[in-house]
Amino acid sequence: MFVLLALVFAVGFVFFGVGSGSTGISSALQNFFNFGGGSSGPSVSSLKHKTAAQPKNANAWRDLATAYEQKHEPANAISALTRYVALRPKDASALQELASQYSTLAQTYSTQAQNAQTAAQEADPGSLFAPPSSTGLGRAYTNTNLLRDPVSAALEQQATTQETTAYQKLTQVEAKAESTYRKLAELDPNDASTQVQLGQAAQAANDTKTAIAAYRRFLKLAPTDPLAPQVRAVLKQLVPAKK
Repeated sequence: MFVLLALVFAVGFVFFGVGSGSTGISSALQNFFNFGGGSSGPSVSSLKHKTAAQPKNANAWRDLATAYEQKHEPANAISALTRYVALRPKDASALQELASQYSTLAQTYSTQAQNAQTAAQEADPGSLFAPPSSTGLGRAYTNTNLLRDPVSAALEQQATTQETTAYQKLTQVEAKAESTYRKLAELDPNDASTQVQLGQAAQAANDTKTAIAAYRRFLKLAPTDPLAPQVRAVLKQLVPAKK
């Protein structure tokens, strides 16, 4: 279940962006993946000192975020961008950048959760075929003192904990990504690409109501967009059929 939910966010932007020809979305993705390629600037250390000395200097926070992005540190970039957006709440490009960093971080946590799940299964592969816990044999199976190797059990528990932690972080990032797209949609409610991205983020965050509203808004704004058939197909899955 963890992996299934995680993959919604991790692959969602690819599903809606690659090869669609939709105005705004594909270019935004290209800008994100090509961001900061090879450019140089002030060091992270110097920029951190600058933001510490001038905490209300919006440009300093933006520069620090850029430096972190170039170092591929999305969590730190998010922190800097969050401070920048607090000072410049109507900067749509910064909000889009922040949402992209959340997407990167979500993919990281999704991968961590999948790897931890695999590690748990490898530590105790027999658990995949364990008898029901309600049976006597099943209760004995879950008792590490009876049937299970204590070392394997400890490794499995560690991996399971790591999986749970990664999933919790993923859930938090998904919620923050949705919140960021909400702010973008408020700045420009007639931007179709923002609406479909909001729908994607809301769907990943398990906010079905918001996802449906955003997808419907997208179709109203861009009914002939190349993405429209895909969005209609998603809506059919999200909206319960009338009896």
